[in-house]
Amino acid sequence: MACPLAQENGLGARVVTSAVFFAVGAGLILHVRRVLLRELRQIRKVAGAAQSVLLRPLPPRIDGLDIAAAQLSADHGASIGGDLYEAIATEHGVRVVMGDVRGHGLGAIGTVAAVLGSFREAAHDEGELGGVLRRLERALARHLCERDRAGHPSSGPGSDSDTAEEFVTVLLLEIRGDGEVHALNCGHPWPYLLTRGRVRPLVRAEPLPPLGPFPLPARLPAESCGRLRPGEGLFLHTDGAEDARDTRGRFFPLLPALTAAVRDGPVVPQAVLRSVLTGLLSHTGGRPADDVALLVLHNDRRPLALKPGRVSQHVPR
Repeated sequence: MACPLAQENGLGARVVTSAVFFAVGAGLILHVRRVLLRELRQIRKVAGAAQSVLLRPLPPRIDGLDIAAAQLSADHGASIGGDLYEAIATEHGVRVVMGDVRGHGLGAIGTVAAVLGSFREAAHDEGELGGVLRRLERALARHLCERDRAGHPSSGPGSDSDTAEEFVTVLLLEIRGDGEVHALNCGHPWPYLLTRGRVRPLVRAEPLPPLGPFPLPARLPAESCGRLRPGEGLFLHTDGAEDARDTRGRFFPLLPALTAAVRDGPVVPQAVLRSVLTGLLSHTGGRPADDVALLVLHNDRRPLALKPGRVSQHVPR
């Protein structure tokens, strides 16, 4: 407004004044845009680092087991969501957890953190899988109680809160040094056993209810699932893989996709994972409606040669 040209009434002066204001405005907009983009990149970098700590990448090999895992979030821009997995080598064997929090995307991350944090400690501390599962149940109850109090300061034990409807499906596996597999399942899909050219469910038993709505039973004996022999694999997944639909409402054919992945060769975790993921993304057009987590284990242990008076064992290679 203080520009002398702005006081002139001629057409030339008006054109020059308009050009000056346009140039200044465009410069300000570009500057603000650059600042916002820089801040957005920094926020994404920090969020990616935090998410990688929460659902940290699994090593390609744990105690003689080859591993490959992947997770897809239904929320655009999030690398993790309401699905969780972890595998840890312990003195009791390799212990694995896979779970699915009610809901998806960023809103479920707090519950994922509570369950995973508890598992990472309990997997080493507890001698039985039942003890690990009870620790997860207590961690989930504490998290929901704290979240309920934070959102509803006046809420009490008998208050009506949305946390009463929260639940988490959980699958616990223990793969011992000799290949024996034991499991506890709370409402989660059972894994598939993979051999060359063949896929079948590992167990057909009825699972326990999901964690949250109902207390665990007094006794929690682990389900004996047989032995994972050298060369065999396990495919773990959340229900987002089986429930994924295409534009015509058809479910993703997970079992045929797995069968095709192991039809012509040995079980290779990365190859199986890549094949199933490619088929799933093609089926959903690249945008699954729910979070999806996949984990493939392969027993690459070599059996020791038999010696007189000794029983053969499996050792990590």
